[in-house]
Amino acid sequence: MRHPQPLPSALTSLDRTLVMGVVNVTPDSFSDGGRWFEPAAAIEHGLQLVRQGADLVDVGGESTRPGAQRVPLSVELERVVPVVAALSAQGAVVSVDTTRAEVAQQALDAGALVINDVSGGLADPEMAGVVASSGAVYVAMHWRGHADVMDDLEHYDDVVEDVRRELLDRVDALESAGVRRHQIVLDPGLGFSKVGSANWPLLGCLDELVDLGLPVLVGASRKRFLGHLLAGPDSEPVAPAERDRATAAVSTLAAASGAWCVRVHDVTGSVDAVRVVQAWLGGQQHGERLDGQMNGDRG
Repeated sequence: MRHPQPLPSALTSLDRTLVMGVVNVTPDSFSDGGRWFEPAAAIEHGLQLVRQGADLVDVGGESTRPGAQRVPLSVELERVVPVVAALSAQGAVVSVDTTRAEVAQQALDAGALVINDVSGGLADPEMAGVVASSGAVYVAMHWRGHADVMDDLEHYDDVVEDVRRELLDRVDALESAGVRRHQIVLDPGLGFSKVGSANWPLLGCLDELVDLGLPVLVGASRKRFLGHLLAGPDSEPVAPAERDRATAAVSTLAAASGAWCVRVHDVTGSVDAVRVVQAWLGGQQHGERLDGQMNGDRG
């Protein structure tokens, strides 16, 4: 398992895919409708995710659902920083979900260890400087535009190759700005400028991203393409909360393909999934050792 640095040894010692639980401190999240908007509720929810087995919790104060409008910087800071501080103080490993350098910096100062930037540094030219100077783990997602325009930007010759190339361009830009390679995690950006079927080749060919040698995060949880799949061709997409079993299935396959982490709303199913994959792969390694011993005996 390729882990980014720096992270606590309790995480980097794990030889399995990690699970990141989502804490939306927003009134308009597509997945929970603002259920955890109040700081006290968000903090308790984050702690509950940790109790359920989440390795990290990802705190965000600005919705990136399709069509969402941006919130002022001051509002995002007010939503995010107190929650990050409280969760970090109670021992949670916290990621901050933001595209703004100022929010990232204040969240790091409050105890966050990971910056999860859905824009991969494109939304704020100051972000790379914060990442470089802090040394924090940085998730760079494939991104082509903000939530209000992203659905209009789904134009690919080959979605796997195009996403791969555009992510490598971000890696080059980040390294040129002083970010060290061991800080960087890649995210194919499922659902971002990928409305429906374009997501499946990215998942089916996930090993092509993993083979780049950088940790990969997969964020499929409750997204539209799962809702369309479960509904069938002539029905409305199933509701976000009814997509958790499908999300856990994606977590299983992503872990088997070598993903470093899966980002999910419902933690329990994906925690079980990544542990099953860990045991499964361990069983395969045992079988390979036995085969090797038997072949050696025959020789």
